[in-house]
Amino acid sequence: QVQLVESGGGLVQAGGSLRLSCAASGNIGSINVMGWYRQAPGKQRELVASITSSGSTNYADSVKGRFTISRDNAKRVYLQMNSLKPEDTAVYYCAAKRVWDTTYNYWGQGTQVTVSS
Repeated sequence: QVQLVESGGGLVQAGGSLRLSCAASGNIGSINVMGWYRQAPGKQRELVASITSSGSTNYADSVKGRFTISRDNAKRVYLQMNSLKPEDTAVYYCAAKRVWDTTYNYWGQGTQVTVSS
């Protein structure tokens, strides 16, 4: 029903930047929130940033001031990651939530972000 595809991951040195992109297709009219999750090795999946249909954003404390979530239309969402740290290393997932759901219901396949010292 909704398909999400991430891109933009890669290997970057500490202090560097990456920009992740998420392309959405399908019945995107049912979505009111999109977000970025990450899952580091041996860790639980964590919501790092979200953006609502009205443009409101939220960030995990660990990324505030460094990451920015944005969108340019209903089909594409971005995560600008600056001042990257080794602890940001994770698989990053684009996710989408419907207005009537309390959890994210659609997921991309993930893109690897590796931050080296």
